[in-house]
Amino acid sequence: MTSLLPRPGMSLPDIFQMFETEWPFGERHAMRVETYADKGEFVVRCELPGVDPEKDIHINVEGNQLKINAERKHEERTDRHSEFHYGTFSRTLLLPTSCNTDDIKAEYEAGILTIHMPRREIEARKEVPVARVGK
Repeated sequence: MTSLLPRPGMSLPDIFQMFETEWPFGERHAMRVETYADKGEFVVRCELPGVDPEKDIHINVEGNQLKINAERKHEERTDRHSEFHYGTFSRTLLLPTSCNTDDIKAEYEAGILTIHMPRREIEARKEVPVARVGK
């Protein structure tokens, strides 16, 4: 599982991200993901070429996790040649506590899925009084 928060001291993030996905060990393939904060929102960009965004991409939020699933089905036939590409893609990202999951928006253009998640105001710290029990 990947976090939207950067890991300090990571010199080879691509190698570690490869092990966080099920590819090549499972039936799912790697999905390249970029995450960053910009102008009061968190942004997730995913490479998903060759998918139909209305049918093949599913985004769910469960607690503090953003789950992205996609499936690619492409078949090409000519008189002399036939070729197909298919596979499922999946990534789960941990969301920061300041992420407003009620107002997430997603768009797909030129093979790139972009998810915008606004930040919410974080409540100020509140000190909890401790009551003495017994003597």
